[in-house]
Amino acid sequence: MLARLRAFGDRYRDAAPLLLRVLVGARLAWGAYDNVISGGRMGEFADYLAGFGFPLPMLSATVSAWAQFVCGLLFIVGAFTRPAAAVMVFNFLVAVLAVHLGRDSFEDMFPPLAILATSVFLFLNGPGTLSVDAVRERRRRA
Repeated sequence: MLARLRAFGDRYRDAAPLLLRVLVGARLAWGAYDNVISGGRMGEFADYLAGFGFPLPMLSATVSAWAQFVCGLLFIVGAFTRPAAAVMVFNFLVAVLAVHLGRDSFEDMFPPLAILATSVFLFLNGPGTLSVDAVRERRRRA
């Protein structure tokens, strides 16, 4: 039984990073989309950040929202994954430390923590073989 489970896992191992990339990438892009298309929503995000003492809140909001949107799309297709993951590690470390830690319950902190953990995983491990990055690497080597 364990041998069959291991064989199944080995056969579909490449799907795991794809699943993480698509799930977290979609959440990032979807969560930031309203801010990047609406000046009013971006203003609300800037006000939110100002409430936590962020410097230049409109600039901080704009950079964060656009970074989440673009990096989310990059995660989905697996392109420039490690640089995108590095940006999200920084973004979500700041979010967790400056906004959530000490204020929110673990349950409320779970979404940004999950995005942070996935970003660390993708930074350290890359996007996997089912990605634009892997295709580019195979072409480069050929």
